[in-house]
Amino acid sequence: MSTRKAPTGTSRPTTYREALREGLREALQQDERVFLMGEDVGRYGGCFGVSLGLLEEFGPDRIRDTPLSESGFVGAGIGAALGGMRPVVEIMTVNFSLLALDQILNNAATLLHMSGGQLSVPVVIRMTTGAGRQLGAQHSHSLEGWYAHIPGIRVLAPATVDDARHMLAAALADPDPVLIFEHGGLYNAEGSLDESVDAVDLDTAAVRRSGTDVSVITYGGSLPKALAAADTLAVDGISAEVVDLRALRPLDDATVMASIGRTHRAVIVDEAWRSGSLAAEISSRITEQAFYELDAPVQRVCGAEVPIPYARQLEEAALPQPASIVDAVRRTVS
Repeated sequence: MSTRKAPTGTSRPTTYREALREGLREALQQDERVFLMGEDVGRYGGCFGVSLGLLEEFGPDRIRDTPLSESGFVGAGIGAALGGMRPVVEIMTVNFSLLALDQILNNAATLLHMSGGQLSVPVVIRMTTGAGRQLGAQHSHSLEGWYAHIPGIRVLAPATVDDARHMLAAALADPDPVLIFEHGGLYNAEGSLDESVDAVDLDTAAVRRSGTDVSVITYGGSLPKALAAADTLAVDGISAEVVDLRALRPLDDATVMASIGRTHRAVIVDEAWRSGSLAAEISSRITEQAFYELDAPVQRVCGAEVPIPYARQLEEAALPQPASIVDAVRRTVS
C-alpha cells in the first residue's frame, strides 16, 4: 500500500497515544468485523490509556476485556481471524507476549504454510515495548527483534504520530498476521498529524532527516534520540542522515543501502541487547550488500546486556542515549 495524499491538507497537534486511539476508532467504525480484545482494554481504557472511551462508544462486544491469560486470548484472536473476523489483540507488554509465543509462532505464523495456502490468519497483535519508564525488568525489554526472526508475520514499529495513526488500517488489510510494537516512551510524545495523509506504506523505511556524512539507522523509541543526536552533530558540522526502519520484518534493504551509498558510514541504534540483535542483522546486510560503499566500520549503539534496571540513573545508563549516539558517530567519521 503506497502513501496517498489529498490535494490539500493541514496538520494538527496530537499525541502518539491519541493517534493510536484514532486509528482504532476508525477501524471499528469502518468494519464491523473489527474488535479489540486484551487485558484492561475496556472499563480501564487500556493499561496505557490507548482505548480510553472506546467501550462506551462501541460496547462490550467490540471492546472485550479478557482474563489474564495471554496464551488463551491470543489463541482466541487467532481463532476469530480464521473465522472471518478482524481481531486486534492487545498484549500489555512485550515481556508478557512470551506467554503467547506458542500461539504466535506455532499457529499464527505457520497455519498458512501448513494448510497449503488455505488458511489465512488476519490477526493484528499490538503490544508495548521498550524501557525508560522505571517499570522494572519484567515490563521493559525490547524483544521485537525476536519476532522479526519469524517467517510468516509482519513486524511494525511506528515511531511517529502519522504512522501510529495509519499503520493499523494497513495492518488490518493484510491477510497475514501483523505484530505492532509501540514504544512505551512514545505514548505521551507530541507531534503534528498530517491530515492530508490517509494511508501509509508498510514496506518501506523513511528518511526522517537527510544528511551526507553518516547514516543513523534506527526505529521506534530510539528515533527521537537519533534526531536529537543529529541536531547536536550538526552544530559540529557533521551531517547525519536518520533512517526510520518502520517495518522490522520485512526489512527495507533498498532504503538502507541507498542511504549508505550517500553517506558511506553507518551507525545502527537499537535499544535491544547487542548480541543476536536486529542491529547485528542490519550490520550483516550492509556488509553483504554495500561493503565497498563503506569508508569506516559499521558502529552499533545498543542496550547494555543486563536486565533493565529499575533505578532511573541505571536504566538511563543501560539504554542508548543521544550522547552515546553522538560518540559513535564521531568515532566513525573521525
